[in-house]
Amino acid sequence: MLDLSNAPLPVVNGVNPSFINLPPGGQWPTVLAFLVERFPMVGEAELRRRLQAGELVDDSGVAFNVTTPYRPKARLWYYRQVPTERVIPFEETILYQDRYLVVADKPHFLTCVPAGNHLYETLLSRLRYKLAMPQLTPIHRLDRETAGIMLFCADPASRGAYQQLFATREVQKEYEAIAPYRADLALPLRLANRLEEDPANRFQMITVAGEVNAITDISLIERRGNWARYRLQPATGKKHQLRAHLGSLGIGIANDPWYPVLTSITKDDDFSRPLQLLARAISFTDPVSGEPRYFRSPRTLSWPPAEQALQPV
Repeated sequence: MLDLSNAPLPVVNGVNPSFINLPPGGQWPTVLAFLVERFPMVGEAELRRRLQAGELVDDSGVAFNVTTPYRPKARLWYYRQVPTERVIPFEETILYQDRYLVVADKPHFLTCVPAGNHLYETLLSRLRYKLAMPQLTPIHRLDRETAGIMLFCADPASRGAYQQLFATREVQKEYEAIAPYRADLALPLRLANRLEEDPANRFQMITVAGEVNAITDISLIERRGNWARYRLQPATGKKHQLRAHLGSLGIGIANDPWYPVLTSITKDDDFSRPLQLLARAISFTDPVSGEPRYFRSPRTLSWPPAEQALQPV
């Protein structure tokens, strides 16, 4: 990961500057010509405006302009723009903060870090702005659709020590989910298999043969009619692991359009139907202080209406 502490542009409203490395051996006469070809969706007029305004700079902070000759291997810094970013009408909560660590309780629908059409409406950008901590960085990730506990490092020098906890599986994570009840499912159980991206559909993870890379302990917390609240304790952190594992058991999480059957890939969020998955708690030994840490989300999940159709088992 590139160290952005020496970036020529500062963090603005919680958002880092972005950059692009100009390809070696390019035949473009000017930086503008390269940008027009590289970013056709932005348009030449807008690229000219940004260059004329001095919004694109090199590693030394010197602005490029519309006549700057193309410079192979140069790095171009800029602020990414999302003109139609949708506001996420849910708030995060800060549960803990010291000079090294910030613990936040993330709402559903809020992505962790800037990506795609999400820039300012992300947990990282919001926290950096509200806490005036441009150096804040995430230690791990949650799916955008998942709510709950997220850890951030406030001290760049300590980030590696916290991330190492996840790499060596020294963090205990507990999730909760509401999904259909299966009377024939013997709980608690441990599900251990191999998950890989579906080559025919990159949106989903599927079970394949091979060495185990995804392990989840599943137990029942309570039942309400045809629905149940489950405790999920993952020992690994594969993409969509919990959603894929429950889906493979025929008890896809309430309001999940991707598991067990892909029904929608729309980007238009229905805020009235959040995925009923919550990162409830996290515990570990702090690598800086040596103290035991335990953080728990006070959020509650919503039980689906009793008459809501169940996903087939």
